[in-house]
Amino acid sequence: ASISTSTPNMSKSSFQDEVLNSTNYYRKQFQVEPVTWNDTLADFADDYVKGCIWKHSGGPYGENLASGYETTALAIDAWGDEEHLYNWAKQKFSEGAGHFTQLVWSNTTTVGCGVVNCTEEGKGNVQGRYLICEYWPRGN
Repeated sequence: ASISTSTPNMSKSSFQDEVLNSTNYYRKQFQVEPVTWNDTLADFADDYVKGCIWKHSGGPYGENLASGYETTALAIDAWGDEEHLYNWAKQKFSEGAGHFTQLVWSNTTTVGCGVVNCTEEGKGNVQGRYLICEYWPRGN
């Protein structure tokens, strides 16, 4: 069944708190203002994630995808852990650190995410828990 911005045992507000707490943990490390929740972004992410397709939506927002992590916090931690792949000397986009740079992009002010268990959905090419977060303004 579709989870629609929550996990089976997690309320919508708990899901939002987990996204914001995890995201803002990394933003604080780089002296970047915290993001707030945006329902428009969450609705976009929720609509797209339900297709269980491992591909960026091509929408107007910054976007991070994660699959196979037990929790939202672990997925966001994986994005944050890309910091070591970022080339600080050149300070420009690098493929391996794209999730990280979007996570801490200084101009980004809002985030909204959707999550679904694609194995239960039985469609698309993603297995397990699939998380998509949208960011505005977009980074990278």
